[in-house]
Amino acid sequence: MGSTLLRNAVILTVDADNTFHPLGWVAIVGGRIAGLGRMENCPSVHDYDEALDLAGHVVMPGLVNAHTHSAMILFRGRSEGQSLLTMEGWYNSIREPELSLIASDIGPAVALSCAEMALSGTTTFCDQYFFAEEIAEAVKEAGLRAVIAYGIVQLGDKARGEEELALATNFLRQQRSADGRVIPWFGPHAPYVDNTEDLLLEEVAVANEFGVGLHLHMACGPEDNEETQRRYGTTAAVALEKLGFFNGRIHAAHCLDLSPEDIAVFARARHASISHNATAGLRSGREGICPVVDLKAAGVTVALGTDNVAANNGYDMINEMRVAGLVASHREGRAQPISSAELIRMATIEGAKALGLENEIGSLEVGKSADLIAIDISGAGYSETPDIETLLVYSGSGRDVRHVFVAGEQLVQDRQLLRRPLSEIRAEYSNTYKDFWSRVEAARKVA
Repeated sequence: MGSTLLRNAVILTVDADNTFHPLGWVAIVGGRIAGLGRMENCPSVHDYDEALDLAGHVVMPGLVNAHTHSAMILFRGRSEGQSLLTMEGWYNSIREPELSLIASDIGPAVALSCAEMALSGTTTFCDQYFFAEEIAEAVKEAGLRAVIAYGIVQLGDKARGEEELALATNFLRQQRSADGRVIPWFGPHAPYVDNTEDLLLEEVAVANEFGVGLHLHMACGPEDNEETQRRYGTTAAVALEKLGFFNGRIHAAHCLDLSPEDIAVFARARHASISHNATAGLRSGREGICPVVDLKAAGVTVALGTDNVAANNGYDMINEMRVAGLVASHREGRAQPISSAELIRMATIEGAKALGLENEIGSLEVGKSADLIAIDISGAGYSETPDIETLLVYSGSGRDVRHVFVAGEQLVQDRQLLRRPLSEIRAEYSNTYKDFWSRVEAARKVA
């Protein structure tokens, strides 16, 4: 792998000190960040295989989408008027057509999701779904970095749970990409809604054996806590802690209805984090809002995610930062309880930390993987400001991302995908989409 020099850009490092260079450079050698600093110390362009003059751009770490279901792009626009954060809404608009999915649907769907994520600045995402093997192959072809949690839905069937556990364990053994960009995890869908405590604890044991995490939904709606209150007289988080579930690395999505006791559970756990999916939560119509300010005050790692694009309709993590900031102001009843700089950290280094990748990605530091993006801030909607973070969060858009690198490989150049043209990805997906929904309609007629 060659070397690249990015120069004349605003450099937002998102390191521990939030170091900011109003005009600076970043050097990439062998897929890693070899140096960075202000332009007065910039090395010669002749020392590198390639040099990009990025005047009018911000260079920053690639964005981390901490919760999504990439294959569910097939359901975009198919759940309007339904809350996917309730069992009824999920089952009626998603689970029933999911029964018509086949393995060949997954690759084209994930390819388009990866394209949309890359083109809006996401370089790493955390996925949870069925067909994990097919998702992994599509991610490898796209070149993004991903934690892929093998989705397990038991639905009260003990034999099904045991079978899924065996398949998920095999996935952990086999699906590790040679370059480390694909990382397999477990993905129990949600506690007590569809997976028994025995199965959940077996998953924790296997995950700890392999040194990986578990990604699940938690406190999405009243069903989670109603069931555990009925059975154990407490909330899901408290009940799971008593069972030993929080002994491993736990990454929980949504968490809209957390009590002070639940927050304390996450704070006590050694490796527990939350994906705040603000847009999906608002579109669901739920009154509850993830208590991000309280969680962060307790020392809990909180990342940002889009959820699936049936719930969100988009993968733009810059928009997700903005919505997370707005909804926090609304929940707390005061202006900007989460600063723009902190929102950017939640979409980068905090997301990396949630996935156990903070030593590899999430900030621009020498020795880390060169997962970074360049955002054009020279166009309409941007202007001079002393506060670059607020400019990006509240004026920015993923559509202004011009260049994307993962492990030093340029995946997007001047808003064009380099591995595979978007037109080709879209054409294949369109055929898959039509075929899938034809099968769904045929199954409904039979039923």
